[in-house]
Formats: sequence, structure tokens, C-alpha cells
Amino acid sequence: MDAFNRVKANKGAAGVDAQSLVEYEKNLKDNLYKLWNRMSSGSYFPKPVKGVEIPKKSGGTRLLGVPTVEDRIAQMVGRLYFEPIVERIFHKDSYGYRPGKSAIDAIGTTRKRCWEYDWVIEFDIRKLFDNIEHELLMKAVRKHTECKWFLLYVERWLKAPFQMPDGAIVERTSGTPQGGVISPVLANLFLHYAFDRWMADKNPENPWARYADDGVVHCRTKEEADTLLERLKKRMLSCQLEIHPDKTRIVYCKDANRKNTHEHTLFTFLGYEFRPRVAKNKNGQYFIGFTPAVSSQARKSFRESIREIRRQSNGVTLDEVAWRMNPVIRGWANYFGRFCPSSMKKELSKVNLALVRWAMRRHKSLRRKPARALDWLGTCAKIRPNLFAHWEMGVVPAV
Repeated sequence: MDAFNRVKANKGAAGVDAQSLVEYEKNLKDNLYKLWNRMSSGSYFPKPVKGVEIPKKSGGTRLLGVPTVEDRIAQMVGRLYFEPIVERIFHKDSYGYRPGKSAIDAIGTTRKRCWEYDWVIEFDIRKLFDNIEHELLMKAVRKHTECKWFLLYVERWLKAPFQMPDGAIVERTSGTPQGGVISPVLANLFLHYAFDRWMADKNPENPWARYADDGVVHCRTKEEADTLLERLKKRMLSCQLEIHPDKTRIVYCKDANRKNTHEHTLFTFLGYEFRPRVAKNKNGQYFIGFTPAVSSQARKSFRESIREIRRQSNGVTLDEVAWRMNPVIRGWANYFGRFCPSSMKKELSKVNLALVRWAMRRHKSLRRKPARALDWLGTCAKIRPNLFAHWEMGVVPAV
């Protein structure tokens, strides 16, 4: 029941059996009893994983694996058992999918270290969730538990075939589906031995931060970075993984006190772009610092989300538009307002331009009259300053 409640809180789509959470819950007691009975007797076998293609921010698509509701509950049972066991041994600088840790924590740590180290290796592991080698992963799992039911079902979850978008069934010999409940814990365990422990044992002088398959490593010199990157590539290959050639680079953390030059002086990590920026110290003096702020890709993605809501909001009231936009605005602002909030607010001001366009389409008296629409929106903001989340933050229409 605890596992079901957690799966329900995460929501999610139906799997290959087309059974939704709502439908499963209609006969919850019997459904959970049957699942418990099969898991207890060893007769539980997961259904194929539904493959769903989603667009990637960098272009192309990513194949997510969506297990059935029942299989998600079963995986959550396994996760609730296994996660506390391995969580104790995970490295403090592994941030992805871990209780009590977040992407913002990783950004804050990386920000401080960029002030201390001149060079950064920005790296990405290509198709991590698709390429994890099953036997190596099971070797790591067995190192931490002898629980027979868990070992049995982890192997079955790993081997469950994919049902592709065209209906074809594809057997799996590697990987753990990105979208599976148990997958984040298994991926973190695999990379704990493939990367985290290797860095701590072989490269203790180089601090790092990793969030799933994205990470950064700090170095003192360019030569050190070159050498370490080559060794990292070989290490990943020995674990049947590959460093992504197009998303991996060595970056010079250029600031007012660093006089060297290099072709790369910026990198993006977890949506934040680290690069030289004008900053102000405690005495009010301006200087060039190497700091994070919302990336251009994150800006573009946010604008597209707002634009899509605006396009789908023809014929509705301003209150309805606010209801649709506010969760997106709040979530985006909460994340990107933690560092260099002025960059975040600058982007939020463009939401008002989207609202002006909406107003011109919604009200005949405002059509093709942007100045009048802006005045109308400004009046709305004065009367109801809490209607939109960004108005509450002081980002109101400029009239």
C-alpha cells in the first residue's frame, strides 16, 4: 500500500495493458493482494515496457520506458527495500535521484569550486540508461544484498522487453528503462562503482559533481584536465559506457583574475550556464566573475512552454490563463532564481509580452493595438497583483 501511494503521487501514464492508476485503484485491495501473492511465491513476471518517444531539448527523441501500473508498484516495493541499503554508501557529490539532494545543491557546489579551480571537464555519458551492462550491474547489486526475491525480480525487470511505438516487441540485453521506478537507484549504483569510487580512489585531488549521466570534474591545469579526460574515457569504455563526444569538453573558468585564453570559457550544467559575468561585490564594485545563470536553452524551453499555453488559451478568461501558466512560472522561477535571479526575472518579463498577444486575440477592442493591450494588462496587474506568479515577484507590465 505504501508503494502504491508513492506511485500514485508520481502520477504517470498507463503501460502496455492500458490500465490507468484510476482504473487500478477501483479494485485496489484485490489488485494489491494478487500482486503480493505472486511476488511472495516467485510467480510474478513483469509485462513488457511501453516505449514512448519524447523530444530532446538538443534535438531528436529519447525513448522512455513506461512500465504498467502494477509493475511500477512492484518496482517501488523493491526500491523501498534496496534504496536505504545503498544510499549509505553513495558519494556526497552524487546528486541525481537521491533523497535529500537536488540539482540546486549540485549547482551551488560547482559554483564554489569554479572559484577555486581554473579548469573544468564537462562530461555526459551517452545513453546511460540504455547501455548499462546487466551482468556488471547484477554483480554490484549482489555485493549489497543476498535477498532472493529482490535479486530475482531485478533480473526480470532488467530483461523485460520493450514494446516499441509501432507495436514491435524488442528483447533487451542491456540497460534499465529510463522511466522505471527502480532504474534511478540501479543507475546510481552502477555509476557509484564505474565513476564515483574510481574518482575518489584514483583522482582524490579532483573534486566533481554528478547528476545521473551529467557531471563536471575540476582541475588545476589544462594538462591535468587533458590527461584526466583521456583516462575517464578509457574508464567508461571498460564499464561498457561511452563519454559523449559532442557534449564533453574542457572549459577554462575565465574571470577577472585569470589571464589565460581558451576556446571554451562556458559550460552548461543542469540548465545553468556557467561563464564570465559582470558581478558586484559587497563594496558595490563591479568585477568579472565566473558564475551560473539560466542558460539560453532553458530560456528557449520556457518561452516555448508559455507560448504553447497562450496558443491553447484562446477563448478563456484571464483567470484561466493564470491558472494554466502559474505552475510553469513558479517552478521555473524557483529553480532558476537561486543564482543570478536578475537573469531569471529578465526572462519572466517576456511572459507579459505573451499576455499582451493573448489579450489582442481575446478582446476585439485590443486587436492590432499592442500599446492599448499593454495598458489594459498593466491595469489588471495593479488591480490584481497576485493573479500571475511573476507579478507577485514584481515583474509587472511596463506601461
